[in-house]
Amino acid sequence: MATRVKRKTQGVRRSTAARNRANKARQARDRGKGLFDGAMAMLPFTDEQLQRVFLAIILGGAVALAWFVASLAGVPAMARAELAAVASDAGFEVRRVRVSGVDRMNELKVYEAALGQRDTPMPLVDLESLREELVELPWVRDARVSRQLPDSLVIDIVERTPHAALAKPGRLVLIDATGEELEPITEANAKGMLRVSGPGAAKQVAALGELLDAAPALKPRVTAAEWVGNRRWNLTFATDQMLALPQGEDEAATALINFARLDGQNRLLGGKVATFDMRVPERVYMRIPGRSQQVLDSTGAQ
Repeated sequence: MATRVKRKTQGVRRSTAARNRANKARQARDRGKGLFDGAMAMLPFTDEQLQRVFLAIILGGAVALAWFVASLAGVPAMARAELAAVASDAGFEVRRVRVSGVDRMNELKVYEAALGQRDTPMPLVDLESLREELVELPWVRDARVSRQLPDSLVIDIVERTPHAALAKPGRLVLIDATGEELEPITEANAKGMLRVSGPGAAKQVAALGELLDAAPALKPRVTAAEWVGNRRWNLTFATDQMLALPQGEDEAATALINFARLDGQNRLLGGKVATFDMRVPERVYMRIPGRSQQVLDSTGAQ
């Protein structure tokens, strides 16, 4: 009787294929591990420092998640305080303050405001309240405040830009283009700056800027502007000549543009005329120092 022998070719093939796949997977893991180890070796940290970084990330994520869940669940204030205490014990409290964007203002003013948050658990730091306090500082136009876990507050200041010197009784004050007062300034430091004067002039500084923009050729030659009677401007040029403008934004801009055109044609600035009066539409009255006396002398001689 013949014996039938079963072939196991297919089983051998499957076994070989399985071994090949296992070898490829092991090689891929080895390559990945080698790349990861190589990348970590390039970082300028020790193993201990890396462990601390990873621990801080994990703890930070856990605290943030717990705080978020507590907020959604309406956990009472006592539980929130307990959670904040846990975060503080884990090192998540304000210990450092980093400030950027400060150029002209006193940087200590920013630190003084931020020191009120020192040693405060990170979950309890009111970033918006601190920002509002910083914006109240004269030099600060805007501020951005953020947390940098585990223990730092990062403050980015947007400063106001000095624009002119506002003349007040007995003193000068530095102001920005909106008329916001920044700090007192000396005569020496105010040299070369636009000087603004007159009751209520600070509130009109922005409108003055728009007026001067109407005549770009004249704008850099204006050294002083006086707000007269809370209704109009007198402009003084670097030549010490004065131009009286009419009341009204449109009327003043039209007069200034016409004066710029006349100066371009006749070179009025730098001449003998001391005062140009354009308060009457389509007319220019000019005053020359000593001219009245010359007229009187001439009349008497006749």
